[in-house]
Amino acid sequence: MTERPTDTSVVIVGAGQAGLSVAYYLRKLGLDAGNDFVVLDRGPGPGGAWQFRWEALRLGSTHRVNDLPGMDELGLSFDTADRALPAREVIADYYRRYEQHYDFKIVRPADVTRVRATFDGFEVTFDDEYGDQTFSTQVVVNATGTWGAPFVPWYPGMNGFRGRHVHTVDYRDAEDFRGQDVVVVGGGTSAIGFLMELEGVAGSLTWATRRPIEFLEEQELNIEGGTRAVTLQDAAAREGRALPSIVSTTGVPRTRRIQSAIERGLLNPRPMFERLEADGVRWADGSSQRADAIIWATGFRPELRHLAPLKLREQAGGVTVAGGAAYRNANVFFAGYGPTASTIGANRAGRTIARQVVSALSSLGY
Repeated sequence: MTERPTDTSVVIVGAGQAGLSVAYYLRKLGLDAGNDFVVLDRGPGPGGAWQFRWEALRLGSTHRVNDLPGMDELGLSFDTADRALPAREVIADYYRRYEQHYDFKIVRPADVTRVRATFDGFEVTFDDEYGDQTFSTQVVVNATGTWGAPFVPWYPGMNGFRGRHVHTVDYRDAEDFRGQDVVVVGGGTSAIGFLMELEGVAGSLTWATRRPIEFLEEQELNIEGGTRAVTLQDAAAREGRALPSIVSTTGVPRTRRIQSAIERGLLNPRPMFERLEADGVRWADGSSQRADAIIWATGFRPELRHLAPLKLREQAGGVTVAGGAAYRNANVFFAGYGPTASTIGANRAGRTIARQVVSALSSLGY
């Protein structure tokens, strides 16, 4: 067993795209991984949240996955990755090679349970294979993303439904629903992916969404749509409001596969049901739909429970973040939050946050 340091200047919480991007740029700026900064990751292996996605998901059926900064040095790119393999396997493999190449010395599995302010910085408490551990640090970069905080909206009758509630994080395989009546809830690419995988497997499929779906004419998210999403996310983060859904501000690219599903009548959503009943859902017009399972592809919220002792939340429901730094504590940075919450902006933010971290350390005399 190699001895780990008990103190460091920077702790990065999370080794998904955002956390690895910050680590890369900190290393470029001269900080030593494992000494000057430490990356703590809850997952059992590389890949961020992607390692937990369902087996049938492929890179070609998702929003574009951007390369990590410096990935070209390894001769790797997701643009040329094997799309016949599960996305989780491809991304985990690429991230593993990336982490090894840059020698980030990531500590995993390390589940951060609490971040507490001290007189001269922070104490970061986490669980690992040795039990409870604590790092003292001057700066915290939170890059935990959202996978650990699934969101399911409440509807009347939920507790009385006798079927299964399945969130995106729980979905494993279409065969689990063979012959069953399934209602899929949600307006993003996950919901659409579930519908296409379940077609011909489930006994019946019904799609319910809270808002009309905007199918874009482009086959990939265009620059204008991406810029608008980043702008709205940034505005919410600066005002401390709950963050809007990415897909609600960008729409869904009309890929050939999605267009084909539209033409054969699969992707025909109904407005959201009013309530759940023991054996299904009840629509606003009084009609009902039997259901053995409801798949809630209703997204996630930022995973911030471990930061509760810092009292960063605003009454508006979010955390005020400007330029990557928390308004209520300028030595807490957020990577993968607000405008950097997706592949649209995470890599660019990595460079900005790394520079700000170095500047903060300099002002603290480190």
